[in-house]
Amino acid sequence: MATPFPVLDDPLPDNTTLPAFMVSTQRGFLPRMDPIISLPAEFAPLESLLQRMPIRTAAGTPGLLATGSLGHAVDAELPDLTPLVEQYSANLPLMNALYRDYSFLASAYLLEPCHLRFVKGEPYGLGRQILPANIARPISRVAEICDFKPFMEYAGSYALFNYRLLDPSAGLDPSNLRLIRAFEHGHDPSSSEAGFVLVHVDMARHSGSLVSAVLSALSSTPSSSRTAFNTSLASMLSSLQTINATMETMWTRSRPREYTAFRTFIFGITAQSMFPHGVIYEGISADKKSFRGESGANDSIIPLVDNFLAIPMPDTPLTQILADFRAYRPSNHRAFLEWVRTAVLSLRLKEWALFGGDDGDDTEEEKEEEETKKETRRLWLALLDQVRDFRWRHWCFAREYILKQTKHPTATGGSPIVTWLPNQLQAVLAEMEALHGRFVADGDGGSLGKATDEIMDRARRQSEMLRKEVTKFCAERGVMVHHH
Repeated sequence: MATPFPVLDDPLPDNTTLPAFMVSTQRGFLPRMDPIISLPAEFAPLESLLQRMPIRTAAGTPGLLATGSLGHAVDAELPDLTPLVEQYSANLPLMNALYRDYSFLASAYLLEPCHLRFVKGEPYGLGRQILPANIARPISRVAEICDFKPFMEYAGSYALFNYRLLDPSAGLDPSNLRLIRAFEHGHDPSSSEAGFVLVHVDMARHSGSLVSAVLSALSSTPSSSRTAFNTSLASMLSSLQTINATMETMWTRSRPREYTAFRTFIFGITAQSMFPHGVIYEGISADKKSFRGESGANDSIIPLVDNFLAIPMPDTPLTQILADFRAYRPSNHRAFLEWVRTAVLSLRLKEWALFGGDDGDDTEEEKEEEETKKETRRLWLALLDQVRDFRWRHWCFAREYILKQTKHPTATGGSPIVTWLPNQLQAVLAEMEALHGRFVADGDGGSLGKATDEIMDRARRQSEMLRKEVTKFCAERGVMVHHH
């Protein structure tokens, strides 16, 4: 086995010298500690703007974005606090909180004009093309310290570092979570904005058990027993089922018709009509900068499983976007995902798991070995089925929350909305079909049992349905179809 990756067993919540985001078996991809809520007193001008910013503030009154006066307030009130950032730079969790806060302000500042047009029922038009130095300099500095891009990211800012506990002793139960920062009505826990963000936190809450299961699976191959390996696969399966069930709650916690109202503020710069030439970061460089927007596609849960199962992705420009998204994750998550990918390849894990073992004379022992190998194959297809389930739901979200509500052609991260998710979903469906075909050729097809047959039937039906839906949306929107 390759050198083990330093996954934390104890997340060391009180340690301020380590980055806020480090993979742990207890908290998975959530930050090591609950996010920092209050900034040091010297950052009062920033805090004041962020509290007054949302369309509806925590106090229930119309905020700066409701009246279109955020830009003016930023220009009039906000000093350049970069020197203060330096004073606190050794405290990495605090740097992460400042990164979150400046990225909320930066996005709201740049996209405020688009929001005002959206409310009138007009196209987004152009955002502000210059980020002023009083935001550009501090966000660039905190991003550099934390190893993020100087623009809102999914884990470090918008979702996973943006929750607080109502009652600290009640833990991460969904009813106990509230947002720290919001653009629209997110300070109301029953709002679609709060629901949208907190479902992601709730999903990540179950990622610790997934990380543990992946680590134990990697340590039980191929030298030790297949039975131990199967136990780890079963744990992975159970974690993914819980994560998928949590994801399903999105429908009730964040209503499809209300998503576009706060979505305006989470667009990026890259591949967006609002910023055709990028954005100038005043006081940083004369070059225009371009970053992808916040996207749930930057979450680490499914990429971890993709890497563990070694799911082949098609060589398309759409897959290139998937690779590009890797840069928009906490660096420790990136390193862990890459370590898993490499470990799986160096162990030749997939080949051993699904096709390894000697097919000699059928002694009792070998029959038992055949049985455990069948179980590996069943579990492997069931895991692929969970990835399929996740990506299919994500596609259904895109259809109901976005395609049916707006004609804007790109997702917040800058991927083309009609074709990008199907690219990955079709890859999973193709892998299920290919592996099942090999099992059949191996004489193992029909003998994997009823549950496996049902998984394959559903995958085939979905494959056909997806093809028709993508063709229909592409035709409606004049987009090229990519079929594998």
